Amino acid sequence: MRINKVVDLSLVINAETQTYPGDPEARFLVHSTIERDGFNLLSVSMGSQTGTHVDAPYHFDEAAPKIDEIPLDRFVGRGVIVDARGLGARGVITWEHISPLADQLEPGVIVLLHTGWSEHYGTPTYFENPYLDADACRRMIALGVRTFGIDAINIDETPDDEHPGVGFPVHHLIADVGGVISENLTNVAAIDFGEPLISLLPIAFEAADGAPVRAVALNLES
Repeated sequence: MRINKVVDLSLVINAETQTYPGDPEARFLVHSTIERDGFNLLSVSMGSQTGTHVDAPYHFDEAAPKIDEIPLDRFVGRGVIVDARGLGARGVITWEHISPLADQLEPGVIVLLHTGWSEHYGTPTYFENPYLDADACRRMIALGVRTFGIDAINIDETPDDEHPGVGFPVHHLIADVGGVISENLTNVAAIDFGEPLISLLPIAFEAADGAPVRAVALNLES
């Protein structure tokens, strides 16, 4: 087995990292330096869902598995990329976007919703993200899909004063079946090969609602 290409799907985390409204901001402080201590060491403070991350079912269900309780194979699988670009602000990803790929949806795959919205990262427009329709989510779950990713801040509509939304139905649907969600993906357009192997392996935070990931797509050759 040879790796022909690795595509980085992750945001860089720094003090300017854009976070969900109200979430903790990332803070990096120099703890040790080579000049003073003989080595470099950084003190890091951030939310469990800072940057590119995965949600555990526990994020929306107190009784559901936490991030360290989820089987690792839930985070690695063949990627199925849904082209949902061009929707515009608060556009809805419906079954019409997904149905051409329905024959590829089965247990173990990772569905990546490619909205192109990552181009707005770092601006207020990023919070006006396209989002997944609840009925489309139900249909994918019925086909066995348990892992979903999106190149936007939220797989559901992001509420604000003008758009209160209807809660977080997709989060709840996925949590109800023990599934996981990856948000804040980027660079999905660089996956220019078929059947990518997607890795969304999270930091092994204990008893957490989610964790940052270094998300990648691998082009493998037997």
